[in-house]
This record gives sequence, structure tokens and C-alpha cells, in this order.
Amino acid sequence: MLYEKLNERKKELGLTTEQLSQLSGVPVGTLNKILSGETRSPRYDTLREIERVLYGGESGTQYEADADCVKEEAAVYFTKKQGEYTLEDYRRLPDDVRAELIDGELIFLEAPSFTHQEMITELLVEIKMFIRSHKGTCRVLPSPLDVQLDCDDRTMVQPDIALICRDERITKKGIYGAPDFCIEIVSDSSRKRDYGLKVQKYMNAGVREYWIVDPKREKIVCYWFEGEDAPEIMMYTFRDQVPVRVYEGELEIDFAGIKERMWDEE
Repeated sequence: MLYEKLNERKKELGLTTEQLSQLSGVPVGTLNKILSGETRSPRYDTLREIERVLYGGESGTQYEADADCVKEEAAVYFTKKQGEYTLEDYRRLPDDVRAELIDGELIFLEAPSFTHQEMITELLVEIKMFIRSHKGTCRVLPSPLDVQLDCDDRTMVQPDIALICRDERITKKGIYGAPDFCIEIVSDSSRKRDYGLKVQKYMNAGVREYWIVDPKREKIVCYWFEGEDAPEIMMYTFRDQVPVRVYEGELEIDFAGIKERMWDEE
């Protein structure tokens, strides 16, 4: 059935309903009715806009050209297979669509939660204040920040927090090469990627230290990639003081204090 095919293609592309709405211009409520099968016969114009994004013209329908339409441009690269996308495709995404490009695969990111953003703010302040008080030269920045991790045209990531201590890696568009320290705040949609793919990517690219902060499980997994037995892995909870190895443990993040200050979603 039509709605099953649309859902299958949407899942294949890794799009959320909100992102499909942004790219197609079709309201989320209308999309939900179509994708659930509640609306069995969508209006032609509505279906055309959805197919434009999902299939990029592959469905056989001929669309009118519109040079000023962002959706038209977005549809072009959706005709590629995962693994074939490049930085050119990534940079053609609309400004309000968040995504990462990893080994030629476009991964669309959901809007972050309040807890996610509050955790980023807490960690960012702790690190920034340490740098300032010690008159350090490293720079710490939150996402969105383009990091051309492998210095090629197939990968562009957006760490939740990146610490950069080598100014030669800073460009007007973002970071060219590996940051010294990356932190990812785990969400349900990023869990597999943060715990799996990014560990390998960050280690191979030359990131020195990588933290996975998991608010749901209240734990922190810390990877140190510069030791003789790399990767060295340490596990902490939200009751602990967690040392930053890049600063040889002089900076410790008090997660118990952070937990007390954060909004309790329960």
C-alpha cells in the first residue's frame, strides 16, 4: 500500500517526520495522517511534494522545475545510495536540517531535548572556566560545529562538545581534522552510533580523548586513545568526579553537582 511504501523509503533515508515536513513543506499533522494510512487518497500536490523528497523524481512523476525551491535541491541527492554521499551533498542541506555525514552516509539528527542541552551547557561551562582560570589556549565549542574528521569529502561530524588545542585545525567553516577531546551526550536515537561507530571513527582520526555521557543510564564512559594499551576505557557514574585526561586530571568534572543542578524530568 502507498503509506507502507512511503514509510519504508522514509526509514531507508533515515528521515524523521519533522525533517520530511521541513524538506517537503507538508505539515507534520498531514504527514502523520498519510504515513499512518488514515488518509488513503492524499491530494496530488501533497503527494508530489513528499515523493519529491523521498524519491527525487524516481517515482516517475514529472515535476515542474523551480530553481528557488530548497526542496527541489534537497531531492537531488536523495537519489543516491547510502555510502555515496559527499560533502557537496551535505552542504546542500537546508540550514534548519541537522545531519552528520559518516563514511558517505547521511545521518539525520533529531532536535535535542532540554536535558541534552542542559548537560552540554553544564559541561561547557566547567571546561571553559578551567581553561580561562589557567590561561589556557585550547578552545571548547558546542554543536552545531562542522568537524571534517578524516580530512576527506565523505565524513563531517558534529560532536556535542569539541575541545580544540591546535589552532591550525580551525577554519572559517569549522574544524579540519580531529579535535583533541570530544564529548557526545547520548539520546535514544544516537545511542548505537555514539557507543559504536564514533568510538572507532574518533580513535582512528586522532582524537585523544572521548567521553560518552549517558543521562538516561547516569553513566560516563571515558576513552583515552594515547596510552600504550589504547583504547583505555574507564567507567563512571553521576556520583563521581571524572578526570579529564587531556589535562592530566587537573580538571575534574563533578557529575554529582551537575545532577543536583539539572532539571528533573521525572
